[in-house]
Amino acid sequence: MSSDAILRVEHLTMRFGGLVAVHDLSFTAKKGEITALIGPNGAGKTTVFNCITGFYKPSEGRVALRHGDSAQWDQLESLTASSLRSRMHGDGALFLLERMPDYLVTQKARVARTFQNIRLFRGMTVLENLLVAQHNSLMVASGFTLFGVLGLPNYARAEHAAVDKAAMWLEKINLTDRADDPAGDLPYGAQRRLEIARAMCTDPVLLCLDEPAAGLNPRESAELNDLLLSIKNEIKTSVLLIEHDMSVVMQISDHVIVLDYGTKISDGTRDQVRNDPKVIAAYLGVDEDEVAKAEAEVGL
Repeated sequence: MSSDAILRVEHLTMRFGGLVAVHDLSFTAKKGEITALIGPNGAGKTTVFNCITGFYKPSEGRVALRHGDSAQWDQLESLTASSLRSRMHGDGALFLLERMPDYLVTQKARVARTFQNIRLFRGMTVLENLLVAQHNSLMVASGFTLFGVLGLPNYARAEHAAVDKAAMWLEKINLTDRADDPAGDLPYGAQRRLEIARAMCTDPVLLCLDEPAAGLNPRESAELNDLLLSIKNEIKTSVLLIEHDMSVVMQISDHVIVLDYGTKISDGTRDQVRNDPKVIAAYLGVDEDEVAKAEAEVGL
C-alpha cells in the first residue's frame, strides 16, 4: 500500500451475529487528501466509521493510523506482532485503532468525528461549544483544576490559547457575530459548520465526517465545500467522509471508495468512480449488464 497513506484499513470485516455488515474491506486514505466513502443505503459505510473511531471492535482486520513521516509504516508489522496499541518513533507515532476504545482514538490517535445527527450542546453558546472541545488540554494545563484555582501563568496561557483558537474557527465558519448565541438557535447549516469547527478544535490528524451535507440546501452545501477545502488546503488536515450528496463528493474528493452490501466495488479518483459500471449498477439497483438499458430509461 501507498507510503503516503495516513490511514490503512486492511481486510476489515464486521459481523453482527450471522450478518456480515462489512466484508474484507481494504483501502487507504492519503495524508492531506479528502477521501470519500460512498454507497447506497445499507452499504456498511457507518459501520466502517464505527470501526475506525473505536465504537466497534472489528471481527477481523487491521486499522492503522500514522503521525509524522511515512517511515512510521516500517514499524507496522512489529507493532501488530506485539500486544501494544501504539508505538512512538522519533517525531511520529503509529496506532492500531482496532485495539483502542473510542476515547483513546480521539485523545491519543487524534481522530475526530461528527455524526449523521448533529450533536452540539444546544444550550451552550457557540463559543462555549468550541471551548468545551478543548476541555482535555485545558484540564491538563490546569493540573486538573489546582493550577486554575491558584491562577498560575501556565493555565492562563492555555486558556488564552483556547479562546484564540475558538475565535479563529468562529471567523472561518462566519459565526463570529453569533459567538454568544445558544448553538441551538443557529440555522441548520450553521450548526453543521459549528460541529465541524468543534471537531477541528481538538487538532485532529484525521477528520471523519458522517454525511456532513445531509439536509443542507445548495448554498449551505457550497459553504460546506469551501470549509472542507480550507481544512484540507490551509490546515493540512486529512478528511475521510461518508456522503450521499454526489455534488459534494464529486467537487471536493481526491479519492473515492464505493461500498455495496459491505463489499468494496470501486476505488479510485472521482472520475474513475463516476464512470465505473459497477457503481452505476449499484446506485440504479440493477445488474451490471443492465446498466445501459437502465440509464436510457432514466435519461442518463
